[in-house]
Amino acid sequence: MPFPAGHEPQTFDPTAPNESRMHDYFLGGKDNYAADRQAALQAIELAPELPVLAREGRKFLDRVVRFLAAAGIRQFLDIGTGLPTQGSVHQIAQAVAPDCRVVYVDNDPVVRVHAQALLGKNPYTTVVEADMRDAEGIARHPDLRRLIDLDRPTALLFFHVLYAIPDDEEVAWSVRRLGDLMAPGSHIAISHPVSDLCPEVTARLAFLYQQETHAIRGKPRSNVRTRAEVEGLFSGWDLIEPGVVYLPLWRPEHETIESSRPIWSVGGVGRKP
Repeated sequence: MPFPAGHEPQTFDPTAPNESRMHDYFLGGKDNYAADRQAALQAIELAPELPVLAREGRKFLDRVVRFLAAAGIRQFLDIGTGLPTQGSVHQIAQAVAPDCRVVYVDNDPVVRVHAQALLGKNPYTTVVEADMRDAEGIARHPDLRRLIDLDRPTALLFFHVLYAIPDDEEVAWSVRRLGDLMAPGSHIAISHPVSDLCPEVTARLAFLYQQETHAIRGKPRSNVRTRAEVEGLFSGWDLIEPGVVYLPLWRPEHETIESSRPIWSVGGVGRKP
């Protein structure tokens, strides 16, 4: 598959920390290597709440996918899916409606191998190895076209992935280009760490991730985006209540927040008019 200049897919390197595998470690998973664990522990030293944020992100994903499936969405495009875990998008959506079709997209070959093993012979789910900045390549991929009809409403999901593109113009272009390919009635969901509550902590983490991982490429930035900047990524979409809010506040279901420390990730859902 062709990639835009400078957007080549990742190669497997177990000696270099990988953001997806670090996130797997935060969630208590076992699909990680010594380099990932070392970098993850460095990050936890800076922000002990990171495992809690990872779990809150999974709860947000669960609520969003169930909300969209209950609203009638039957096609899901999960961009930058990361390593699969229990409670993945296809499991949640197909528990609501067994005919839901899910395509996972990630540029990490390890993610593709693990996802294919998890999916088994599920006929309504597949994984595509591609860069999220290559919208046309994703849309043309035969595995996607086999399952998803982009002329019908589709859920476009960016769970905890857009911070991996430091350049604001590039991330806005990537979201907009993929959004342009979606039919009216489609939905977009985004979760993203923000710097508003703990700017010093998130600045140190931004530096660590940009130094240690291969996931974040491009010109460096001094901190993650603000809540207002994340809200700007929904331009052209009608935000669904309650808008872009801190993750535990998005349509909570009597859940208990695990930590008294700030949950400095936000999320929201929009609908394409």
